[in-house]
Amino acid sequence: MDKRSEIYMWQAIQEAEKARAINEVPIGAVIVLGDEVIATAHNLRETKQNAVAHAELLAIEQACKKLGTWRLEEAELYVTLEPCPMCSGAILLSRMKKVVYGATDPKAGCAGTLMNLLQDDRFNHQCEVIPGVLEEPCGRLLSDFFKDIRKKRKMARKYLLENNGE
Repeated sequence: MDKRSEIYMWQAIQEAEKARAINEVPIGAVIVLGDEVIATAHNLRETKQNAVAHAELLAIEQACKKLGTWRLEEAELYVTLEPCPMCSGAILLSRMKKVVYGATDPKAGCAGTLMNLLQDDRFNHQCEVIPGVLEEPCGRLLSDFFKDIRKKRKMARKYLLENNGE
């Protein structure tokens, strides 16, 4: 694994931590052009109550605004979780050069796990995919987040059961 990928993935992890701090699913994304970070984002789906407020889409939107174009042909996306179908579609449509991701997504991953939309030669664009960069810390962020949610729900149910009879 190259140092460059690790450096940008750690930045994506920092974005994911921002999401976790506001009770969002901790996914972070960073877009790099050359050696410059041109966009950073984290999930805001719950905050905005918007199904498309995924880290990747927010970062793509930011990068397009910064560059003044929808074509991100030489850009690289670093994201803590394998992109879903919606994000993979946006990645293809923005002509992203490369996607580097941390943890695989067995339920919605479309960069190699369930399917590989990003390298499907039926589309007029494909991009390089590098999976598993800092996979363990990226995966731990998500598993710890969902473990905490389950624990809080269990405690809330227990509290309701104990106090409902009074």
